[in-house]
Order: sequence, then C-alpha cells, then structure tokens
Amino acid sequence: MDLLHEIIAFLVQTMSSLGYIGIFALMFLESTFFPFPSEVVMIPAGYLAYQGDMNIYIVLFMGISGSLAGALLNYYLSRTLGRKLLLKYGHYIWFEEDKLIKMEKFFKAHGEISTFNGRLIPVIRQYISLPAGLSNMNIFKFSLYTSLGAGVWVTILTLLGYMLGNNQELIKEHLQTITLITLVSITIMSVVYIKYRGK
Repeated sequence: MDLLHEIIAFLVQTMSSLGYIGIFALMFLESTFFPFPSEVVMIPAGYLAYQGDMNIYIVLFMGISGSLAGALLNYYLSRTLGRKLLLKYGHYIWFEEDKLIKMEKFFKAHGEISTFNGRLIPVIRQYISLPAGLSNMNIFKFSLYTSLGAGVWVTILTLLGYMLGNNQELIKEHLQTITLITLVSITIMSVVYIKYRGK
C-alpha cells in the first residue's frame, strides 16, 4: 500500500502543479491517439477539489473541453485525410485496418449513439471520432454527443476522487466497480436506443 500511496501522492502533486490548463492538455492527449489514461488525470483533480485546491466545476469543464478538443482533432484528421491515408499511416499510432472496419460497421449501424457511448469505453474512446469524420457526421451533433459521453465519464472519475477524499486506498478498490457499472449502463442505454430507433 505504501507504493500506492506514493503513486497517488505523485499524481495529486503533478495535477496540482499543472493546474486547470494541465487538465485540459492531458485530457486532450487522452482523447487523441496518445494512450494516456484519463483516470490518472480526473481522479486526482477530484481529490484536489475535495481539498479545496481546485474548483470542481472548473475541473469538470476543463476535463470535458479537453476531451472534446482531442476528439475534434481526430474528427478533422479523418475527414481531411480520408480513409486511404488514415489506413496508410495508422500503424504508426497503433491503429490497424481491422479496428477501423469494426468501428465503421458499428457507427453505420448505430450512428450518433456510437459517438456517445464510445466515449465511455476504454480504447474505443480514442478512435470513435474517426468513422464520424469519415462519414462527415454533422459537426454540431458530433460535438454534442461527444461532450455528453465525455461528460459522463469525466464526472464519474472526478466525483470518485472527490467523494473518496482522504481514503486513498479506496480509489484503486472502487475504480473497477465504477467502470463496470458504467459499461453496464452504456449497454442498457444502447439497447434501449437501438430498439427505439428500430420502431
């Protein structure tokens, strides 16, 4: 547990030194192709909000804004470069053709809801913007659904750090449970949406 304490203390100290701009920048990276876990950004930020060192509403705003900005970068890259160039250089960012095919099929079948719930699923959240850009999805709808999906995830992580407060050991213990509950909720919402859309 000493190692866990040291890691959490380091993350909290890092977030404190980076401030609100750091939250935006790191969530921007997390939302693009850079494999950076949002948990190490938003949970410490929530903890700092609990301590009174940060305003929780600004934390949430910067987290969601950073996620949207990163998603928009992916959206415009795919829309500008097109499918051919994306596949040609995709392996440099650990993105292979089979991933794109799967996402294109899912996006084509479920449309906007895939942009929303894709933001809540690890790994997929970095790439769900690509088929949206390739299909020229309406930018307003893309931004709205992306912000809503990112908002849910960012809020969960931030509140987790905030509510646990000084109980640092519980952060690691409950993170997997919170993630599982989130994924189950996504599944339920997706099924309801798909059935509703099919009527």
